[in-house]
Amino acid sequence: MHRRHFLESTALTALAASCHRQKQAGPITGGLQNIPSLAEGLELLKSGKLEARDWLAHCLSQISTRDSQGDALHAIIELKAHPYRLLENLPPGPLRGVPLLLKDNIETADGLMTTAGSLALVGAPQPKRDAFLARRLRAAGAVIFGKANLSEWANIRSPNSTSGWSARGGLTRNPHNPNHTASGSSSGSAAAVAAGFCAAAIGTETNGSIVSPASACGIVGLKPTLGSISRTGIIPITSWQDTAGPMTRTVRDAALLMDVIAAPDPEDPAGTRRPNRVPTSHLEFFSPEALKGRRLGVVRSLCGNHPGVLKHFEKTLAVLRAAGAEFVDHIELPNLRQAGTLAWRAMLTEFRQDLNNYLERRGGPVRSLAQLIAFNEQHRDEEMPYFGQEFFEEAERRGTAEAQAEATAARLDAAKLAGPEGLLAALKAHQLDALVCATNDPPGLIDLSRGDTSTRVASTPAAVAGYPHLTLPMGRVDGLPVGFSLIGAPWSEPLLLALGDALETRLGPIQ
Repeated sequence: MHRRHFLESTALTALAASCHRQKQAGPITGGLQNIPSLAEGLELLKSGKLEARDWLAHCLSQISTRDSQGDALHAIIELKAHPYRLLENLPPGPLRGVPLLLKDNIETADGLMTTAGSLALVGAPQPKRDAFLARRLRAAGAVIFGKANLSEWANIRSPNSTSGWSARGGLTRNPHNPNHTASGSSSGSAAAVAAGFCAAAIGTETNGSIVSPASACGIVGLKPTLGSISRTGIIPITSWQDTAGPMTRTVRDAALLMDVIAAPDPEDPAGTRRPNRVPTSHLEFFSPEALKGRRLGVVRSLCGNHPGVLKHFEKTLAVLRAAGAEFVDHIELPNLRQAGTLAWRAMLTEFRQDLNNYLERRGGPVRSLAQLIAFNEQHRDEEMPYFGQEFFEEAERRGTAEAQAEATAARLDAAKLAGPEGLLAALKAHQLDALVCATNDPPGLIDLSRGDTSTRVASTPAAVAGYPHLTLPMGRVDGLPVGFSLIGAPWSEPLLLALGDALETRLGPIQ
């Protein structure tokens, strides 16, 4: 372990232990053993059986136990120095008293750093205001008490990277088996929720960075429609695919968070794509009978061939059928490979442009991708002990007018092939409510010397199209979680969440 990581881990341990002692000295109503969901915690708060102080203390105790000692999960990159002060004068909103974590690429102006896991941004100026979604959460009464670790720069630095590793935060591990990956790039957010470090967390996705770690860690993850949640104040990869989203223990929890963070932001152009009718609530279709009569298209080409995963998938389809869902099997997405290739060709060019704009606006010693590359070279021992920055270097070479023109053309083709001529065409042709598939194969073993294994994750179609993708746990293979995906048309989050909630209820606790 690098000395920096050791010192940060020691600080986290001391802080959490101090907070736990403060909790013991303060008023306690019911004594908290475990909160299984955000929704149930809110009910306990409203009934007076739980105090917000108790809930926060429980999270800090869990962090002290599992994130800073022995085989630490390293899900947390930073905690507030005086977290209990956050409980003073909370506004009376729908999330009042809920302890939340944000991924460390989401800006806050509260003293917590926003670094994307990189040492290059440790000395950058504090943002002057919270990200739009963070402002929404605080106005709703949420308690943002720390930042979650992530794959550094949201996993866009090298083809040989290890998901969950950042120079600032160390390596996030899977709570179900610390020898296995938590996946990326919202690894810390997923592991923190799975380990009970918070009631819920916010992650971000460009391609798989919410649904992959969520499924790998056995939690719920929603990648919303592009434009549903503001990207203002979030370190970018590409404005064509980037979005934040909820990472929670239950589908209902994800819907409750969406009701708060899904709102138009005049500073985010993608928000102008919102339809005229927006849901009054993301729980509006929730019902025990939500699956009855719904038409689901089975995309087997996205499910892989892992026998353990396919066994759970068939069992889940049987549960859906018993709940009244109808199936159209073997749905084809003929443009999938071409759309993914075109999107990747565009992404590095877009990344250079979007990151340069962000760094220049942020200010500080590193104001461009070129300067970031130089910083990493100057701090190679800390920043590149396991893998390099090949994607950074390739992106920097794409600053020409020719490269930008090529990226624009590739992006327009990719979005059309993945969306209107891909997912949407399949949904309309068969009059489907959603497409379904197995989200992931079991998360692979961690090997820092070799980087990530090529574990299958069904993320690209929805990511490139900008369409919503919900994953929820459907089982475990050799003790490791695998997820079930529902993918829908743009702005269909309320329906996807209702279907997911009804399925989750019928599946029961995942063993």
